[in-house]
Amino acid sequence: MGSGISGLVDHEKSTSNNGPFETGLGDLPESCIALVLTHLDPTEICKIGRVNRTFRQASLTDLVWELKLTENYQILVKKYHLDKNLWSNSSEESRRLTKRELYARLCRPHHFGSSNNKVFWMEKDRGMCVCISWKEMKITGIEDRRYWSHISSDESRFSTIAFLKQIWWVEVEGDLEFEFPAGNYSLFFRLQLGKTSRRLGRRNCTVDQVHGWNIKPVQFQLSTSNGQEATTKYYLNEPGKWIHYHVGDFVVDKYSSMPTKLKFSMTQIDCTHTKGGLCLDSVLILPTEIGPKKSRFTS
Repeated sequence: MGSGISGLVDHEKSTSNNGPFETGLGDLPESCIALVLTHLDPTEICKIGRVNRTFRQASLTDLVWELKLTENYQILVKKYHLDKNLWSNSSEESRRLTKRELYARLCRPHHFGSSNNKVFWMEKDRGMCVCISWKEMKITGIEDRRYWSHISSDESRFSTIAFLKQIWWVEVEGDLEFEFPAGNYSLFFRLQLGKTSRRLGRRNCTVDQVHGWNIKPVQFQLSTSNGQEATTKYYLNEPGKWIHYHVGDFVVDKYSSMPTKLKFSMTQIDCTHTKGGLCLDSVLILPTEIGPKKSRFTS
């Protein structure tokens, strides 16, 4: 599709100097062009808008961009005040945002809740994603510096990670209420064995405090308010890199009019041995078909 669009742009440029009686792409009705554009993805729409003035006007219409928004975009826009117009001076009257402008705003990360520890954004194919910092979770012993330390990190979107030095009992719990559009979603914990530092611009990960994760598995759980549940267990045995541990999937029904309520947890409560050397960053929720590696705002 991309090569076809490039060829279309080049063809229009090559025929732009034809005589006054020659017909070209610019003679197509704008409404017809807009209908064709509804079948393209946002990147292709922006490219084809460069063909000529008629195509550009068609690429800006609400008809094209409303189909790229989530079904419940109006709820998200209203609840999180995304429709506030950013005008150049206070005397200028506010105007209604176009669907293209709303699409662009939804695709940017937006913090929500009582702090800056939760963020949501929309992927280009209408998938809604949420990321939750460890600061929003209930963690056993998190305020006791004998067990945990809070470390500044440029490898976290929230700029801080929690590092577990050593403890007998690990329990992390969290919850979320959010207006997910209909679809299938997956939940992940983002963890790393070892502590990362930088020296002379190079990334180093020390693993001397890593222990206890290969004796018994860590249990991850997910549940929703409508009865969906998932449980998985992993041995943590890959030090030195961030890993998204898949907890489970859930489905948001297209007929649901209520926000989705989730509870999730990570536990290792076998007190026969200590464990340590673990970095906890966040929980990530995103459409199942996207996956962490394809999302624009995940590491």
